[in-house]
Amino acid sequence: MADPKGFLNHGREVAQTRPVGERVQDWNEVYVPGSLLPIISKQASRCMDCGIPFCHQGCPLGNLIPEWNDFAYREDWSAASERLHATNNFPEFTGRLCPAPCESACVLGINQPAVTIKNVEVSIIDKAWDTGDVLPQAPDRLSGKTVAVIGSGPAGLAAAQQLTRAGHTVVVYERADRIGGLLRYGIPEFKMEKRHINRRIEQMRAEGTKFRTGVEIGRDIDATKLRKRHDAVVIAAGATTSRDLPVPGRELKGVYQAMEYLPLANKVQEGDYVTTPVSAEGKHVVVIGGGDTGADCVGTAHRQGAASVTQLEIMPRPGEERNPNQPWPTFPMLYKVTSAHEEGGERVYAVSTTHFEGDEDGNVQFLHLTEVDFIDGKLTPKPGTERKIPAQLVTLAMGFTGTDRENGLVDQFSLDLDERGNVARDAEFQTNVPGVFVAGDAGRGQSLIVWAIAEGRSAAQGVDRFLTGASDLPSPIRPTDRSLMV
Repeated sequence: MADPKGFLNHGREVAQTRPVGERVQDWNEVYVPGSLLPIISKQASRCMDCGIPFCHQGCPLGNLIPEWNDFAYREDWSAASERLHATNNFPEFTGRLCPAPCESACVLGINQPAVTIKNVEVSIIDKAWDTGDVLPQAPDRLSGKTVAVIGSGPAGLAAAQQLTRAGHTVVVYERADRIGGLLRYGIPEFKMEKRHINRRIEQMRAEGTKFRTGVEIGRDIDATKLRKRHDAVVIAAGATTSRDLPVPGRELKGVYQAMEYLPLANKVQEGDYVTTPVSAEGKHVVVIGGGDTGADCVGTAHRQGAASVTQLEIMPRPGEERNPNQPWPTFPMLYKVTSAHEEGGERVYAVSTTHFEGDEDGNVQFLHLTEVDFIDGKLTPKPGTERKIPAQLVTLAMGFTGTDRENGLVDQFSLDLDERGNVARDAEFQTNVPGVFVAGDAGRGQSLIVWAIAEGRSAAQGVDRFLTGASDLPSPIRPTDRSLMV
């Protein structure tokens, strides 16, 4: 194990962020480059190598956290990278983007600040890239079988890499112009620079994975024809149908879904635009939705020079300590201040939008809201609390309701859906159509990046077993598994 007294000798230290005034002037990641390595061995030493490491239950990937903490403490970075990659194809993604349910389940977290598992993880993988320890792992032989993967988000990429390494010929189809799915166009650059995606894609290409961008299955290629071309298909198209807000004034110009707004800012960073077609510059911005996507809109608006930014959440403000009904090791709903929130703006809780008000040209100018109570489980407006706030740009970041039904993919495959509108699958991640599997948000519904990667890895085993009759690929979760929450 790491230092037996590490958790007694060292307090929790996290990654250092750049000053707000500096980082809102650019789109680079918010953390000070290189600030973690000098402190990370001590932080890794705080891991107690518990008899029952509940961090394993907190993470659906089953990451071997005590093991790579020990190697990081001893500064054996090559061994740490090997153990990290044993369960996670893309730790540089999760180390930057995951909300770290493993830390919520950390045994030390019962009565002390938890181990900085996420920071240790990202330190190991960044060091591995710097030292050349991340290499292509091409298969020794090919199976002669071909697999199509629809979607290049974390689930699709994980499934594709696992199946390629198993010897199958894998083609990833992506409807956008670049590979990465929401990693590419949903996550702002200041949360994860896209160079991290690019070098993983190059690794996968070197291993033999093929990529086809600008191809939407269901529109550009009929799904039934795709099935005939390949021995198996993995649907990893995500849950991309955004939840809408059907209130008066929704049709006004300046009201956008978050996933209409965020990709344009990323395309500027990719060099596709000089300036974004939808900018917050000089505008009063309102973000509806209090989750991570909403925070991404807040940080983006700051960098575009918004006059003001207000984020609205229909639920009451969470507490800063665990509620009694969310005991350790469950993932608690806590008040969270992201890097975007540190940069300014106002957060308003327990309010509901009643309608939008526009000018004579049809541009949104104000948002009308009312405070709400939850009485007997129902949303109830509070009389006399109605008011309006300036709103010249509104983004809707209220989550997603299921996979895309408009492009024809679901109907062309004749896929069964579950009661939540997700693609139904069996214990092997196979749909009602033989040889067609589903992984990630398309089958699970909107979830975390660690669940997407775990689903991709598990679905890959199901595909491998379907194609060859047996499989040595790992399967960290079942389709019915859920987060450690109450």
